[in-house]
Amino acid sequence: MAIETELKLELSADAVDTLLGSGLLGNPVSADPLTSIYFDTPDHEVWEGGYSLRIRTVGAAHVQTVKAMGPNSAIFARSEWEAAVTGDTPVIDYTTPLRAELDIEDSALIQQFSTPVERHRWNVDEDGSKIEVALDMGLIVAGDRQMQIRELELELKDGKPSALFILARKIEALVPVRFGVASKAERGYRLLGEQASVFKAEPVHLDRDLRVGASFQVIAQACFRHFRLNESILLDNANPLALHQARVALRRLRSAFSLYKQILVDAESQRLKDELKWLTGVLGAARNIDVMIARVGSGDIKGRLLEARDSAYKEVLNALYGSRAKALMLDLNEWLHCGEYLTLPETAEIRNGPVVDFAIEVLDRQRKKLKKRGKSLAEADDAHRHEARKVAKKLRYASEFLGSLFTSRQAERRYGKFIKTMEQLQDELGLLNDMATAPAVVRSLELESHSDADSLIVHGNSEKLVSAAQSSLDELMERKRFWRG
Repeated sequence: MAIETELKLELSADAVDTLLGSGLLGNPVSADPLTSIYFDTPDHEVWEGGYSLRIRTVGAAHVQTVKAMGPNSAIFARSEWEAAVTGDTPVIDYTTPLRAELDIEDSALIQQFSTPVERHRWNVDEDGSKIEVALDMGLIVAGDRQMQIRELELELKDGKPSALFILARKIEALVPVRFGVASKAERGYRLLGEQASVFKAEPVHLDRDLRVGASFQVIAQACFRHFRLNESILLDNANPLALHQARVALRRLRSAFSLYKQILVDAESQRLKDELKWLTGVLGAARNIDVMIARVGSGDIKGRLLEARDSAYKEVLNALYGSRAKALMLDLNEWLHCGEYLTLPETAEIRNGPVVDFAIEVLDRQRKKLKKRGKSLAEADDAHRHEARKVAKKLRYASEFLGSLFTSRQAERRYGKFIKTMEQLQDELGLLNDMATAPAVVRSLELESHSDADSLIVHGNSEKLVSAAQSSLDELMERKRFWRG
């Protein structure tokens, strides 16, 4: 088994032409057609088991590769098993996890999709490290469906991971790039099924043997992947669901920064958190209008809202295509894998400590904060209830990030009940917040004097809703903590 350390960058057609004509990477060592055929059982047991299986053909050579995939596979480094084979027939033995873990036989496998591409390859020396650069241009073909590929892979062969980002910055200075978070295999499986218009957060799986610093990297990568999947949809189509989930992904990532603040004490951590807050705010302005549009029927005020929405979405796209957001994505990924926070001596004890102990401490602390903030909601003002809502959301995210560490049947039962009560509490606090903030949003859109402005305001029995939220919060505090036996 080998560990593959790479960056995947997505390019436009114009960017490919510019890069090839620039000479930045030197002369390619090869430019060959290659075709990869992906195999699985009819029920996709390989993919559902967290792996992909392909046979790649280059000239007369056939190479079989099994890669660890799934929602918890790393963007930056992942396990793979590679072997030469004869022809396009998979060989499943105990040198890969497919036989040992999934009990899959060769005879059960059928072709699922293929990726015929033209691959240009360079060997680049960067900062004393050796990097293989591969540019793939072609298609993913699944039955009568197909998808274009234009991606650049930077794979570290020897040296320091930071060299990948040095080279990536040189490329980004020449042509626009975006981080790829979906493998060819994942995109191929998507072509086989119904096309997604939005991606919700995937479960985070943490190994109990992880150290605290490594667990933060897994969580942050999951949040970044959640954002990028929805950003890709948003850049192609002004989709309110994708915008909402992209914003949720950024809020989850900001919460992760806060939950791990004990090890994130370097200046870059705070700067990145501030930049994430800026981008979340840009998406939030458009999201506020989407929510109001859902409240009204037809008529002049809806037309005014649609105009405001178009303007807000232009601001979103300007931000996402702008240099500030692009720099944020590159800076965030470089810092996540190579940042100073990974080596600071003053945080070493916590950073290198066991993740389970850290998780228990974090969950206890967040629960205590919510208990304190949630006292006497009926007597609190809107600002205080909003703070309680934010603390509740942070506890929810912490539970989702860290819940996989607690795997007993008892813990899983408690987790399900805990999350269900949290969802109810968040819905109630969220509605209270909408009632409190809607007038300010209406004023910001200069619609307060409109004859139908009242239709944009959230109406309801606030006393009854506060009482329901208090009951849910009290019920949550009475529930047994899934992270304690």
